[in-house]
Amino acid sequence: MSRKGRRFIIGLFAVLFLLAPAYAMGYVTGRVIDSVTQKPVSGAFVALNSEVVRTDESGRFTLKSTGNKVTVRAYGYMRAEQPVVSSLFSASLEIRLKPFTPKALYLTFYGIGDRTLRESALRLIDETELNALVIDVKGDRGMITYKSSIPLASGIGAQKLVIVKDIKGLIKSLKERGIYTIARIVVFKDDALGTARPDLTVRAQDGAVWRDRENLIWVDPFRKEAWDYNIDIAVEAAQNGFDEIQFDYVRFPDRTGLKFSMPNNEENRIRTITGFLMEARKRLAPYNVFLAADIFGYVAWNINDTQIGQKIESLVSCVDYISLMLYPSGFQFGIPGYRNPVANPYKIISLSLKRSQERAQIPSVRFRPWLQAFRDYAFDKRQFTAQEIRDQIKAAEEFGSNGWMLWNPRNVYSPDGLKKKSTLSKDRARSNGSS
Repeated sequence: MSRKGRRFIIGLFAVLFLLAPAYAMGYVTGRVIDSVTQKPVSGAFVALNSEVVRTDESGRFTLKSTGNKVTVRAYGYMRAEQPVVSSLFSASLEIRLKPFTPKALYLTFYGIGDRTLRESALRLIDETELNALVIDVKGDRGMITYKSSIPLASGIGAQKLVIVKDIKGLIKSLKERGIYTIARIVVFKDDALGTARPDLTVRAQDGAVWRDRENLIWVDPFRKEAWDYNIDIAVEAAQNGFDEIQFDYVRFPDRTGLKFSMPNNEENRIRTITGFLMEARKRLAPYNVFLAADIFGYVAWNINDTQIGQKIESLVSCVDYISLMLYPSGFQFGIPGYRNPVANPYKIISLSLKRSQERAQIPSVRFRPWLQAFRDYAFDKRQFTAQEIRDQIKAAEEFGSNGWMLWNPRNVYSPDGLKKKSTLSKDRARSNGSS
């Protein structure tokens, strides 16, 4: 080839290099925007294979990996994914996220498996503002709701009763109805694991396996085996299609005088709970699921770890959503200025959320509280009816939380206090007409 020909080839390659998209050179670039406002979404998590980056103030990102699919999630939005088409002259990606505010009710291990209870919950979702379900994946006794491929689950008897026969089919059907799905996993309260593996359990002063007020066994939060097992369950739930993983009882027992495999002091407790959540976050990263933790209500007010390893300032970097359990009946000592919480549900929710945000220094969208939808058990035994339900919802929404969740351990919910779908449609029509 002549010298002139070689110069032409070199020049052509130089032009192709400059015109090629980022991923053709080992990079993927793009921008994440709000599908409604068209504004950039900053701080979104963008992942390709094992690499995860955050978008900047203009919603832009650069990934140094290559692959076939980019996944994205951001606080206050539905998660999304977009294929990467390896065409030489393709433009960088533009990914649109749909704003979403979960309004959920909870179904227990038995509730999700019972057709009557399940259909009643789904009917309520169809008729009201509800749009999400919290489902027990691993319940309070350590039983896993569906057939698990985790060997330890079968080995310890956590599969003695498989209540949901086709979990992927169930999740698919819920998604087809537009329902956001949250997998509740009870972590360190685990009667099944504790019974089969007493070497992993919390002990009483006399060295015997300790049982709580419900006569259930807890496993020692310091034990790495307990971490691995629960994170394996979370990963499997993500693989089955859940939108969010929610860890409950991710704490030490609220009882003094117990024995653990390490010294039971505040520093060790906090390090252990945050360590578990960070490890779970790392393991779940490839699945683009949101991660939440259920937090004891008084953690919002106590400056220590409430003797259970939960301190609000330490938790914010570990999870996407802080799910404070703000049931008024659970505030047995009241809060400053309000000695009877069940008579002041609005104030309990509102002030607890504001107190938490002041300490955590994170946006209000990072919170999604649990609200009380059951009869009071601690004060005057009042029923929580439409007024109490609406007051709690109003407090959460005025604060700006990413939705709310209703808790009733009997799986019995009423439309009282909830907005009907027809009302929501009229409100949207009025809003669009005035804009």
